Amino acid sequence: MFKTALRNVLAHKARLLMTVLAVMLGVAFVSGTLVFTDTLGNAFRKQSSKSYDKVAVAITSYGSPDDTESDPGVSKQTLQKIGQLDGVASATGRVEGFAGVAGTDGKLIGQGWANKGGNFAPGKDGKDPAYAFAQGSGPVRDDQIALDKDTATKGEYHVGDLVRVATNGPVKQYKLAGIFTTEDGAVNAGGSLVLFDTPVAQQLYLKPGFFQNVSVAATPGADARKILTEVTPLLPKDAHAKTGQELADQEARDIEQGLNGLNQTLLAFAAIALFVGIFLISNTFTMLVAQRTRELALMRAVGASRGQVRRSVLAEALVVGTIASAIGFALGLGLATGLRSAMSSFGAKLPDGPLIISATPVIAALAVGIFVTLIAALLPAWRAAKIPPVAAMNSVHGVATTKSLVVRNSIGGVITLGGAAAIMAGAAAGKDGKMLIGLGAFLALVGVIILIPLLSRPVIALVRPALSKIFGVSGKLASQNAVRNPRRTGATASALAIGLTLVTGLSVLGVTLGTAIDKMTTDNIKADYMVQMAANGSGLDKDVLAALRKAPGVSAVSPKESSYLQLDGDGQSVAGVTPGDIEKVINVEPVSGSLATLGQGQIAVDDKTAAQHGWKPGSQVTVEFRDKKKGRLTIGATFKKNDFLDSVLAPTTVLNPHETKPYIPQIFVKTDGGATSANEKALVSALGDNPAISIMDQQDIRNEFGGMINTLLNIMYGLLAMALIIAVLGVVNTLAMSVFERQQEIGMLRAIGLDRRKVKRMIRLEAVVISVFGAVIGVGLGSFLAWAIGQTIKKSIPNYALVIPWDRIGIFLLLAALVGVLAAMWPARSAAKLNMLTAIKTE
Repeated sequence: MFKTALRNVLAHKARLLMTVLAVMLGVAFVSGTLVFTDTLGNAFRKQSSKSYDKVAVAITSYGSPDDTESDPGVSKQTLQKIGQLDGVASATGRVEGFAGVAGTDGKLIGQGWANKGGNFAPGKDGKDPAYAFAQGSGPVRDDQIALDKDTATKGEYHVGDLVRVATNGPVKQYKLAGIFTTEDGAVNAGGSLVLFDTPVAQQLYLKPGFFQNVSVAATPGADARKILTEVTPLLPKDAHAKTGQELADQEARDIEQGLNGLNQTLLAFAAIALFVGIFLISNTFTMLVAQRTRELALMRAVGASRGQVRRSVLAEALVVGTIASAIGFALGLGLATGLRSAMSSFGAKLPDGPLIISATPVIAALAVGIFVTLIAALLPAWRAAKIPPVAAMNSVHGVATTKSLVVRNSIGGVITLGGAAAIMAGAAAGKDGKMLIGLGAFLALVGVIILIPLLSRPVIALVRPALSKIFGVSGKLASQNAVRNPRRTGATASALAIGLTLVTGLSVLGVTLGTAIDKMTTDNIKADYMVQMAANGSGLDKDVLAALRKAPGVSAVSPKESSYLQLDGDGQSVAGVTPGDIEKVINVEPVSGSLATLGQGQIAVDDKTAAQHGWKPGSQVTVEFRDKKKGRLTIGATFKKNDFLDSVLAPTTVLNPHETKPYIPQIFVKTDGGATSANEKALVSALGDNPAISIMDQQDIRNEFGGMINTLLNIMYGLLAMALIIAVLGVVNTLAMSVFERQQEIGMLRAIGLDRRKVKRMIRLEAVVISVFGAVIGVGLGSFLAWAIGQTIKKSIPNYALVIPWDRIGIFLLLAALVGVLAAMWPARSAAKLNMLTAIKTE
C-alpha cells in the first residue's frame, strides 16, 4: 500500500502542487520566524556581552537635577575615590540626554526618540574606550562635538564642518572634531549620537561635576564582586551598582523577552496561514479520492482492508507533507535573511552575526508541515476507507448522502448559534467580555465554515439571474457549476472567508478608532499649530514659549504644562495654561463660574471631579505644590470634562514658582489668518530653525494621533497576505480539479457549439462567484466581530461610534473578484484547449 501511495503521488504531481505550495508557505513562515528571532537574539546577546566585556562594575544613578535635597548623580569626587580602589584600572563617568543633528535640509537626522547626546571621556592616553574614531578626534573644547559615522554620512558632514545641534534649549553650532564608530543601541535603532566635551554635557543634561552612569574597569585578575562590595558604600542614595556580568545577563533576558513578543506575533500569523492551508489540503485530497473512487473500490475488491486504504491516503499526505516541509524550511531561511535586510532598509542597524539554525526550527518545520498535512487528510482518508467494493462498477464520482449533509448542517448550526451567543454575551459584558468574544469568534468561524456548503446555494442563487442576463449561457453554467459540489465550493470559499474576516475586522476597528481620535482632535483643538519636541518625549524649554509669543502673526499662545498637585489631600493632574489664551486654542466649555478667573490666580476643575469632591466656584481648597510648599487656592470655574485636558487647569504663574523646571510637552498657537505657509515659516524662524522642534498644523496633529493606527493596519495586512495567497491557491486548485473532472462535459459543450471564449468565460465567472461568495461571508463575520469588540472598549474611548468603511469593503470585494479572475487563468486556458473528441471519450 505504501508503494501504491508513492505511485499516486508521482502520478498526480500537478494536482498536488498547490498542496505543496500551501504547506510550503506556512512552514516557511514558521521556520523563517524562528530562525530570524534566533539570529537576532544571538546577535544582540553577543553585542550586549561585548559592550560589557571590559566593564567590571556598572553604576547607574536615578537622581534628578531638580532634586535640591540630594546629589543629582555620582560626583566627580566620588568618581575619583572609585578610581583609587584596589583592583580598579579606571572609572569612567557618563552623562546623556537628547541631542538632535540637523541635516543639509535643516531637518532632524534619524529617529527623534533615538537621538542621543553624551560626553567624550578620554583616559590617560587621550582615548575614550567606548568609541573608535575613524576620522579626527574627540571634542576637548566647548565649541566641539563628535558624530557617529552613520549620522555624519547622512548629513554629509566632514571633520572641520560646522554642525547645528539641538538639545532641549536653543540650537547651537559646533565644530565637528571627529567621526567615530559605535555599537550604541540608539544608533543601531536608527538614531544618532553626539559627543560633547564632558563639562558641556554635564551642563546640558545634569549638573556640573556630576555623572549619571559610571563604568568601572578592573585590573587583570581583580575580582568584580570585591570591587562591587567596595564601591557600593561610596554611592549616593539614588544610585545602584551591578557587575558587568550581571548587567549582560539581565540585558540578555530582556532581549529574549522582547523577541518573544515578536516571535509570538509572527507565529500567530503563521498559524492563520496554516489553518487556511488546511482547507486547501483537505479539498485536494477529497477531490483526489473522489477521482479515484473506482481505483480504491477495486483495491477493496481484491482484498485491501479499510485500514490499508486509509493508511494509503495518509501515506500520500505524509510524503507530500515531508517534501513541502523540507522546501518550506529552505524558503524560511531565505525569509529570515529577507526580514533582516528589510529591517535594515527601514533604518534599524542590526548587529552583525551569522544565520543561526538550531534544532528547534528544523524540528518545528517538519513537525508543523507533516502534522498539518496529515490532519487535513484525515477526513478524506476516512471517506476513502468507506468506499464499498461495489463502487468499482458504478459512477466514478460519489455523491454525499442526504443524511451526511443533514448531520453536517445540524452540527454547524448549533456551533454557529453557540458562537453568536457567546459574542453577544461578551459584547454585553463590556470591558470584561473580551475572552468570551474570543471564544465566540472561534466557534462562529468554525460553525460558518461547516455551514458554508449550505449557505452557498441560496447566496449564489441571488446572483444567478444577473449572471445569466449579462453573460448568457456562460453565466448560467458558471452559477450552476459553483453550487454543483457545495462541499468543494464551501471548502474553497472558507479559505477566503477566514482571511477576509480578519482583514475586515481589523479594518472596521482601525477606521472606527481613527475616526474617534480624529473627532477628539478636531472637536477639542482650536489652535492652528501644536508645537512639541520631535518624538523624543522631553519637554520644551520656557524660551520656546517666549519666542512663540514674539513671533509675527501670533494671536494666542498657551502651553499645556504638565504638573501634579495635592488638592484637599487628593492627588490631581494639573495643566498649566495661559489665562485668556487657553480658550482660544483649546475648546474649554464652562459649566459654572468664569474661566476669566484664571487670570486672577484661581483654578478651574472639570465638572466630574468637582462633583466627586463637592467643589463649586468660590470653594477654597488646600494645596501642596511639587516643592512640598502648602497654601490655599480658590476654584473660579468648572468646565465640561475634556479628555484632551487634565482634571484641573491652573495659571502657569501659580505653578511655575514651585517648579525647578516646568515640564511643557506641548504649546498651542493661534495665528492671524489661520494655518498658512507664511505663518508656519514665521514660527520656524522664531524658534531658530530648530530641527528638534516639531510644528504641526491641524492635519499633522490628526496624523500624529491617528497615524499609528494606519501603520499597524498596514503591518497586519502584510502579515495576513500569506493566508490570502494560500486562499488564492485554493481557488486555482479547485478550478483545476474541476476542469479535470468535467473533461467529458466540457467536450460535449464544445461539440454542441460553446466556443473556447465562452468556455474560458464560464470558468472565470465560476471562480469569481466562489471568491466573492467567500469574501461576502468574511466581510459579514468580520464586521460583526468588530462591532462586538468595539462594545468592550467604547467606554474608554471618547467619541467612539462604529464606522463601517464601505470604501475599503468595496475594495475587498473587488479584489476578491480580481482574485477569481487571476486564479481562473490557468484552469480556463486548460479547459479551452481540450480536444472535444478526446474529452467526450474520457471517463
